[in-house]
Amino acid sequence: MAITNWPISERPREKLLQKGASTLSDTELLAIFLRTGISGKSAVDLARELLLHFGSLTNVFAASQSNFCQLPGMGIAKYAQLQAVLEMARRTLDEELRGGNAMNSPKLVRDFLRLSLANKQHEVFIGIFLDAKNHAIATEELFSGTLTQASVYPREIIKRALYHNAAAIIFAHNHPSGIAEPSHADKVLTQSLKQALSLVDVKVLDHFIIGNGTALSFAEHDLI
Repeated sequence: MAITNWPISERPREKLLQKGASTLSDTELLAIFLRTGISGKSAVDLARELLLHFGSLTNVFAASQSNFCQLPGMGIAKYAQLQAVLEMARRTLDEELRGGNAMNSPKLVRDFLRLSLANKQHEVFIGIFLDAKNHAIATEELFSGTLTQASVYPREIIKRALYHNAAAIIFAHNHPSGIAEPSHADKVLTQSLKQALSLVDVKVLDHFIIGNGTALSFAEHDLI
């Protein structure tokens, strides 16, 4: 049955306007994003199938173009819309980071990093450069690599930190495997970067591992 034939109170868009976005299920929110269905299936039906196929809303947004577009009713246009939504959310969080103390907003930092690394199919290493008040100055993709590793060079990171006149830095990289657990190599690298940057009076405040929609903090696990 087409959504236009549903009772008004049950239609996702009308429900959002009357009761607020937080009252909607993941399926209903995704249906509003999709806007229209296809022959024999409403937008809600398509949203339900997307969630069933990918397993979660996080995985839908992290899907590659090829995986997303192969599903019925999906295509380049909807994938482009999806990426635009992600980028607007990321930029909003970036603006908030620049306006406040990053260390007082751990959830904000987490959300920003999750969005920044959400749909990367290979390992990417990024840094958030901070001033003396822990306000974000810049975020840069420092290195990228293969499905399993990215080569990281401390000397290049020092150059970027000095370029931004940064007082501190937060690192993050993704694990395309989806396992947000630090490897021995991750721990060794973090200590190496911490020691190298200390020579130019730049503090390493944290290092996040992003995987499958979660973010593990080295600082919270006493690994830094």
